Amino acid sequence: MNNNRGRGKFRRPALLASDGEGNVFEIPGLEMAGRQCHKLVLPEEKELIPLPHGSTLFELPGRIPVGYDRKRKRFVSVPKYHGRPVTGVAAFMAPAYSHLLVSAFKIIDHSIKLPLFAYTAVGWQDGRFWVAAKRVDPDIRQDLAVMDERLIEAGAVKTAKKYSSNRLVQHLVNNCVRRYHCPAAQNFVLGRWECPVPTSVSCNAGCLGCISWQPRQSRVPVTQERISFVPTVDEITQFTVPHLKNAPRPIISFGQGCEGEPLLQARLIEAAISRIRESTPRGTININTNASLPDAVDKLCRAGLDSIRVSMNSAQKHLYHAYYSPRGYCFEDVLKSMEAARRNGKWISINYFIFPGLTDSPAETDALVSILQKYRVNYIQMRNLNIDPDLYVETLGLSPSLSGKPCGILEWQKKIKKAAPWIRFGYFNPPKEDWAKV
Repeated sequence: MNNNRGRGKFRRPALLASDGEGNVFEIPGLEMAGRQCHKLVLPEEKELIPLPHGSTLFELPGRIPVGYDRKRKRFVSVPKYHGRPVTGVAAFMAPAYSHLLVSAFKIIDHSIKLPLFAYTAVGWQDGRFWVAAKRVDPDIRQDLAVMDERLIEAGAVKTAKKYSSNRLVQHLVNNCVRRYHCPAAQNFVLGRWECPVPTSVSCNAGCLGCISWQPRQSRVPVTQERISFVPTVDEITQFTVPHLKNAPRPIISFGQGCEGEPLLQARLIEAAISRIRESTPRGTININTNASLPDAVDKLCRAGLDSIRVSMNSAQKHLYHAYYSPRGYCFEDVLKSMEAARRNGKWISINYFIFPGLTDSPAETDALVSILQKYRVNYIQMRNLNIDPDLYVETLGLSPSLSGKPCGILEWQKKIKKAAPWIRFGYFNPPKEDWAKV
C-alpha cells in the first residue's frame, strides 16, 4: 500500500486532524498524505496550492487521519492526539478547481457513509492550508469574490416579482438561489452568464452519486431535492429569451443537479429551443445530459441546440455501468449521442468525474483517448467526483490490479493533450463566443 512517489526534500505540509467538534489542527511531526484509489501517496510540490477562497473544510466521521512519518519512513494512522480521539479532515474545493489526490484516512466505523461531496487531500504549513489541487478553468463565473449576497438577494426579489406566475423561475429563486446557493441560479438572478433550466422529474439511470435522488435503503443523503413538476414551453421561454438577449456571454443549460435526465423531456426541450431561436439567435443553448437517447440528441441538435455536455465517470463500459446503473439504455447509446452531435457539427464536452487513481490509470486513459479521437470531443470538464471514495472503490470493484499504476492527474493531462492536441480542459460550459479561445 505504501508508495515512494514524491519523496523529495521539499518541506511537505503537516497532517491535519479534527477533534470532532469543528476544531482543526495540525499533528506535528507528520506530513500530509493523499490517496489514489487504494494507494497512499505523498503529494509532490507541483501538486500543492494554497486552499482557494470559497473552499470548505470537512471533518470525516468514522475516519481517522493518515499521515507520513519521515523519520520512520512510513504512513501512520492517528486515532488519538494528546489522549483524545481525532477524526480525519478533507477539503471541498471551490468551483473551477480539480483535486489531484483524495484525502488519506482509515475507516474505523464502516456504518458511516460520507455525504455526496469530494474529499481533497489538505495540510497545514506557513500559517495556511494547502491542498492537492489545480485550477483548471480561469473563468470567474462562480468565484466567491464575485458573489455578493446582498446583490443576489436583491436580484432574487426582483426576479421573483417579475416572473411571479412562472413556476420554474420560482423554483430557481426559492430553492436553487436561496436554499442551495447554486452559483448558476445566483448568476441568473444577477442577469449574467450561464442560466440553469431544469425540466425533468425523472431519470433513466440510478447513479451511485446522484445528488437529487437516492434509494430508501441508502445511508447517503441527497444534497438537493429534485424538481417536482414539468414546466411548460411558455415558462421556459419567458425568462430564457430575455437572458439570451441581454446577459453577457449568455448560456442557458438544460440538465441540472436539481432534476433527473433532461432527455426524458426531449419533446418539451425541442419545442422550447425552436421557440427561443425564433426570438433570438444570440447566446448558447446547452444541454447537460447522460446522453442516453441518441435520437433525441439528433432532434435537439437540428432544432438549434449549440452544445452538449456528456457526463461520464469512466470511458470503460463496465465501470460506467457500475456507476450509472442505466435503465433502458447502454454505454453504446452514449457514444451514439456523441456521434449525433458531431454529425450535426455541435460542440461536445465531456463532464468527466475526476477520481485520482482511476482517471489517470493506463486502461482508463487509453479508453478515454479512443473516445476523444473517434468523436472529436472538444472539451473535458474536470469535475471532482462527489462521493464517499471507499463506497466508489467498493461498488466499482477497483482492485489495484484492475486500475493499474496511475500516473498522476497532471501527467494524465499531458498524455491526453499529446494524444488529442485539440482538446482543452476546463470546468464550466464555455459560451460559443469563447470556443475559439479555449
